[in-house]
Amino acid sequence: MKFSIQDREFTINLYDTPTARAISQDLPFEANAHRWGDEIYCLTEISLEQEAGAREIMAVGEIAYWPPEHGIALFFGPTPVSRDARPRAYSACNVFGTFEVDLEVLRAVQDGEIIRFSE
Repeated sequence: MKFSIQDREFTINLYDTPTARAISQDLPFEANAHRWGDEIYCLTEISLEQEAGAREIMAVGEIAYWPPEHGIALFFGPTPVSRDARPRAYSACNVFGTFEVDLEVLRAVQDGEIIRFSE
């Protein structure tokens, strides 16, 4: 799976999870990107339940699905609710993969830019 933003394409290394399989089946799609600290998220029409292993503390370069708002979140640094240097989600998310972090590109993303997800 891949996502692209600002003419840069990123490869997502998917985990073997129900969330990864479900999102892969909905490709391709696009959404408006939003910044929240060093997190980019977008809201989708994909509706999934929270998985048993859902969590708030993330690693830099993880991608997760946020069940309450049907969102996909890309974590690349601290967020407004972080208690240390690690990314922290607003609430528990289904982590479904990793991506290579390019801080120059990701930190330049502005609210409303289009993020595209594809195979």
